[in-house]
Amino acid sequence: MNTFKIFSAICLIAFSSSYAQKNAIVAHRGAWKKNNLPENSIAALRHAIDLKLPGSEFDVWRTADDSLVINHDAHYNKLLIEETNYADLIKFKLSNGEKLPTLHEYISEGMRNNKHTLLVCEIKTSEISKERGQETGVAAVETIKKLKADKNTCYISFDYDILKKIRSIDAKTSLQYLEGNKSPKEVKADKINGVDYHYSVFQKHPEWIQEAKDAKIILNAWTVNDEKDMDWIIEHKFNYITTNEPELLKERKEIKK
Repeated sequence: MNTFKIFSAICLIAFSSSYAQKNAIVAHRGAWKKNNLPENSIAALRHAIDLKLPGSEFDVWRTADDSLVINHDAHYNKLLIEETNYADLIKFKLSNGEKLPTLHEYISEGMRNNKHTLLVCEIKTSEISKERGQETGVAAVETIKKLKADKNTCYISFDYDILKKIRSIDAKTSLQYLEGNKSPKEVKADKINGVDYHYSVFQKHPEWIQEAKDAKIILNAWTVNDEKDMDWIIEHKFNYITTNEPELLKERKEIKK
């Protein structure tokens, strides 16, 4: 088995079991902040990979003409992405001169010279309809499979029905729920692999930490940027910590060893 196939196998195991690496760092929208890169840019993804971070998160929308693009907000340059054609969106460059990346471009870069960093794909909740959000999820899965990146990718969403739709077409891919309104037991019952909640949810429901560990589902927390909150998560031994400050979190992990 070659190195990349071994990496693929490790990725699948890491995101589908509770025995994943402890307190592994996921760069939120890529590693952008320290070097003032655009969020969700190819450059931010590449920096996360160059840092050999365990994961890098990004956000997917579908344009009016069905292009899958990477952007956090529903609007890009005051244009609602879901009601705008791709050609009209890319008239506006990112701050570093990049054009708005497509999912195909982003995943292709994420698979290049990458032996460490998992691709954490958030399917955004549609501003138009529940059905459209689910269709976007399916389209994203199909694109990622065509690029043979499915074993190196997991999917997250605030829309529970998007995750359930993905599960209906793919029995193996790893899924994590973001909203924070379901217990780990409820999530596991629906064949979702993990809970990826705002850290305050776990502070409000500390019993969910052990419940997730007992259920052997993934524990992830977002977006953990303050040292005090980082230390709290580290001490509770989450599987993953999503942050805008991956370099700082690395330092905190070293201190807490």
